[in-house]
This record gives sequence, C-alpha cells and structure tokens, in this order.
Amino acid sequence: MGIITKFLGTAVLGGAGSAAGFAFWTRNSKFIPVSSSDPLLASPTFLRHNPNRNPLTHDLCVKRVPLSSIQSHLLEKEGEGKLVEAFCAGLWSGLGYAHQRSYLSKKYQNTTTTAHQLWSREQLRNSTYEVGTQITDHFEVVSKNPSSIVVRCGGSPLIKEVRDSEGLFEIGVELKRDEGVAEFRLKSAFFQGRGKAEGKPMPEHIEFLHRLYTKLWMETAVRNVVR
Repeated sequence: MGIITKFLGTAVLGGAGSAAGFAFWTRNSKFIPVSSSDPLLASPTFLRHNPNRNPLTHDLCVKRVPLSSIQSHLLEKEGEGKLVEAFCAGLWSGLGYAHQRSYLSKKYQNTTTTAHQLWSREQLRNSTYEVGTQITDHFEVVSKNPSSIVVRCGGSPLIKEVRDSEGLFEIGVELKRDEGVAEFRLKSAFFQGRGKAEGKPMPEHIEFLHRLYTKLWMETAVRNVVR
C-alpha cells in the first residue's frame, strides 16, 4: 500500500492542484452499497482463495456516462463485450495506473519468469483480457463475460496457491438503454488468504486511500471509451 500512499500524495493531489480539485474531478465517481450476497463472493476463485472466510474490505464504485458520449463502435454487438474490454484496457494503460505500472516494471519485469505478462502501455491498450492474462506481475484475469472482467490481485500471479494477501477486482459495465446511460463499475474484495484473520485487511486510512485510488482509476479508464 506504500506505493498508493506515495502516488496519491504527489501525482494525484498535486496534479489535480489540491484535494478539493481532485474531489471535483472525481465527483461523478461514487461509492454505493454492495450486497453481502454479491455473486463475486460465491465465485470459485473467491471460495478457493478465502478458505477461512476471512473478513473483507468490499466496495463498489460506479460512474454513469451518457450513451451519446461513448464511442459508437463500442456499443455495437453488445454481446461481444467490446465496451468492457475497452474500459479494462483504459484502466491498465491509462495515466491512473502509470506510476504503479512503472514501479512494478522496475521491480519484477524480466525476460524469463514474467516475459509472458503485459507490461507496456501498448500491450495493455490492445489486450482483450482473456482468462489467464497476467498484468504487471500483480493481476491475473480469472473470469470474463460480455459485461465483466475479474482479476485476482494481492500478489504475483505466479503464486497459484493461497497467499497471505488476496483480492478480487471486478471491472464491469451495464448498459441501461432505457435511461440512456452506461454504468461503469469497479468492485473490490480484499481479504487475508492464509490463516484466520481477526478483522478486515485494511485500516481505515488505507481504505480511504484505496477509494481515492479507485476513483482515479475510474476517471482515467473511462477516457478510453468516450468520444
């Protein structure tokens, strides 16, 4: 979490001009209540990697964008999932992830064990994020459908067994044509994988920074789908 703290303290708030500026810029990205019966928590990946049903940090950020503002070709053939692919590509290739991508690249990118993973902005922008795709040695796509891409996070995807730090991150979109909007969604579920945890995995101040970081990802990801 140190990289998130550092990034928010410099690039985010500094680039926005002030905390108030950042709040204004991200004002349309909102956290809404998420159900304890969320299907993500019944997924095979969640059940496998949280064997002790440890407490969660579980949240959902949404942003509604008029359909008229979205690139028209992404709205065609809705069943092919082009919109969620572009949203996902915008998240990983966008400025919101640039600092973390650079940090992870310097630390983990090599020509042997991580050569098959996505690292460059071009790779991240052009990928369709099929199941098994690994991103910057920190994320792996574990499920995909036309409206949702779920990645496992919390550590290197090279480690297949349960890790101390685990998480699922869902990148989704729902077209609400009767309302004339697309609802973009970023959902997180973080938890301790190994052993029995007494409480949630994040203290309150880190959870607060995580939510700011999520809003940043939302705003920069949506740039890849709008006109």
